[in-house]
Amino acid sequence: MSVLRIEPVRTRRQQKVWLSLPWQMNAGDPCWMPPLRHSQKLLAGFGKHPVYEYADAEQWLATRNGKPVGRIAAIHNRAHNECHRENLGFFGFFESENQPETAAALLGAAEAWLAERGLSACRGPVSPTINYELGTLIDGFETPPYMLLPHNPPYYQALIEGCGYGKSQDLYAYRADTSHLGDMKRDTKMESLDNMVRERFGVTVRPMNRSRFKEEVAMFLDIYNLALTKTWGYVPMSPAEVQAMASDLKELIVPELARIAEVEGKPVGVVFGLLDFNPRIKAIDGRLFPFGFIRLLWNKRAINRIRIVSTNVLPEYQSWGVGVSLARSLLQPALDHGVTACEFSWVLETNTLSRKTVEKGGAKRYKTWRVFEKSLV
Repeated sequence: MSVLRIEPVRTRRQQKVWLSLPWQMNAGDPCWMPPLRHSQKLLAGFGKHPVYEYADAEQWLATRNGKPVGRIAAIHNRAHNECHRENLGFFGFFESENQPETAAALLGAAEAWLAERGLSACRGPVSPTINYELGTLIDGFETPPYMLLPHNPPYYQALIEGCGYGKSQDLYAYRADTSHLGDMKRDTKMESLDNMVRERFGVTVRPMNRSRFKEEVAMFLDIYNLALTKTWGYVPMSPAEVQAMASDLKELIVPELARIAEVEGKPVGVVFGLLDFNPRIKAIDGRLFPFGFIRLLWNKRAINRIRIVSTNVLPEYQSWGVGVSLARSLLQPALDHGVTACEFSWVLETNTLSRKTVEKGGAKRYKTWRVFEKSLV
């Protein structure tokens, strides 16, 4: 007789099993890319991370006849509810066997924990906030994800929807190859607009300054915070989060692929291209120590895929066309680096301006992630 159990994670052994479950769930999928193990441990709440200065989390492990078959975390993000004047809770880090009973038990445990705290709805997957890993892949399973993006079995959508969840928001990824980048560089309309922005408003664009790396990354994240104030679900990162992310990204960023737009010396916009380290993370199985970090960072120029994580402009400058100048300024450095494939992700389905801009440049939508939501009252 099959016996399903859902238990809160309390022991180190449970924690180890919980953290290793994605490897089990995705063992037969060549497109799945593992996370960095240490980073996932901290983000999940099993260590000190600045997210948990304003959020609380509880984790559960599902076993069937003693074998681990699923996991989940419930997250009470107080900063989100203060920022958006909502009463939401979240679920994240969801993994499950293809059994509706298992998914229902896991989500039920998370929902009960959130309801006990007076929260009236549950949204997810959010792991652990919108600034990290977000959504369930529902389209585009044929290719591996770029760095920091989720990939999951195709049946997850049905499991979650079967538990009463509906769509909250879809997120898109757009793909472009070298020919598209070259076409964008030669686009005369785009070039004319770029020249007009620079001449009329005095906009200049420069690469990140290596000698002031920590300050520059903090500035990137500050503009990111300010530019996304009115974005769906967005909550600004705390100063401690900004510093932690700056530290995490320090060795991964190629300064020439991070560009800053300035007006009279004041940074007003940024675009950030992140090399796709995923194949290397897979080669080291997510382990940085003792020598994985060397294999991860060796010869970055050999990495030819890039993810445009975000193009952000301060609100008071967003109508100037600064984003066009930032985008064009990144094209030649990307080509010089040897980039052959580029992804713009993620883009909210409701962000029509960004979607139209990317589509006009020739990029094609090829992946969709969904964030689900369910009332708890």
